[in-house]
Amino acid sequence: MSSGQLGQLLASKEVIIVCGPGGVGKTTVSAAAGIKAAHELGGRILVLTVDPARRLATALGLDQVGNEATQIDPERLTIDGIEARGELWVAQLDTKASWDDLVRQHAPDAATRDAILANTLYENVTAKFVQSHDYIAMERLHDLHASGDYDLIIIDTPPSRHAVDFLDAPERMAEFFSSRLLRWLTVPYRSKLFTAASKPFYSVADRVLGQQFLREIADFFLLFQTMYKGFVERATEVQRTLRDDRTSFVVVSTLEAASVNECQYFMDALDERDLHLGGVVFNRALPKYFTSRPASTAARKLDRHCESLAAELALGDYAPEMVARVISDVATGFLDFSLAATRQAETKARLVSAPGVGVTTLALLAADASDFETLTTISRSL
Repeated sequence: MSSGQLGQLLASKEVIIVCGPGGVGKTTVSAAAGIKAAHELGGRILVLTVDPARRLATALGLDQVGNEATQIDPERLTIDGIEARGELWVAQLDTKASWDDLVRQHAPDAATRDAILANTLYENVTAKFVQSHDYIAMERLHDLHASGDYDLIIIDTPPSRHAVDFLDAPERMAEFFSSRLLRWLTVPYRSKLFTAASKPFYSVADRVLGQQFLREIADFFLLFQTMYKGFVERATEVQRTLRDDRTSFVVVSTLEAASVNECQYFMDALDERDLHLGGVVFNRALPKYFTSRPASTAARKLDRHCESLAAELALGDYAPEMVARVISDVATGFLDFSLAATRQAETKARLVSAPGVGVTTLALLAADASDFETLTTISRSL
C-alpha cells in the first residue's frame, strides 16, 4: 500500500478499523492515519481507541481523552507551513458511560431504566462481564457512524484475538440473553410454576450463594431482558455496518514470527466473515538498504580486509587490533541485519499474496512514537 493507495482508502471509506497483534503499533498507525486524513483530505476525522490502555492520549499530547471526542488544536496539524484541510478529533471508549447511555436509550420505560442503573450488580457486571467491553465498543462505533458527525472514523482496536471478540460480541451478547443459563436463573422469579427437577438446583444455590444474591442476579437479568429486542436489532445493524462497502479493515503487524502468525489469524478471520481487508501495514521493518547486494558485498570486503584497513587508518592512540575488531564487528553486524531483512521481505511477500490487498512498510524508528511530531513524521511515511 503506497502513500497514494492509503490516501485512496482513507478518502473512499467512512470507517477504518485498525487491528492486529498487541504491541505492534496499532495506536501509532491509527493516530498517524488520522493526522494524514485531517491534513490532506479535510472533513471531520475521529480517531477512537477501544484499547483500555490510554496510549493514544499520550501520543497526541493530551492530558485526558474520554468518551466525548476532543479536538486536536488545528495549529498542531500544520505540516511544513501548510495548514490542515480538516479537523482531527480523538476519543477513548468509556465502558461505564457507554453502558449507561445504552440503558437510557433502550430501556422500555423510565422505571426500568432507573431500576437497571440502580441495581447493585449493574456496575460490576458491565465492567467485568464477558464481552461487555467488546459489545459496547461496537455499540459506540454504530452510534458514531449513524450520527453523521464525522466524515471518517478510524478505530484503534485491542490485540487481534480480542479484536475477533470485538467483531463477534454483538451476536454473542444477544445469544447470552436468550441462553438456557439465564432461563434457569430467572424462571423461579418469572413464574411460580417450574419443574421439580429445577428445585434441587435452587435449593443448593440458595444455601451456597444466598437467596438474596440469587434474587439480585435474577432481578438484574430480568430487567436486562426487557432490552433483548434492542440488542438483537442493534447487533444486526452493527454487522451491516461492518460489511458495508464504506467500511474497511487495516491489519498492522511487525515481521516477527509471533506477530506474523497473529496477523495471518486475523486476516483469515476477516475472510471467514466476508469483511473487507483494505490493507496491511508492516511496522518497525528494517530499512531496505540492508537487502542491497552491493552493500552486503561491501560489508564482506570490510570484514576480510579489516586488519589492513585498520593499519591504513592509523588512528594514533587506538591499537590497530582494536580498530580491526571494530571494523569486523560493524561488517558482521550489517550482514546479520541483512539476513534478517531478507527474511522479513520473504515473510511479507508470503503473507500478502492475496490480490487487491495494499501493503505499506514503516521503517524501525530510533525511538517510540510518544509525541505529536513523531506521529506527524509517520503520517508522511504512510
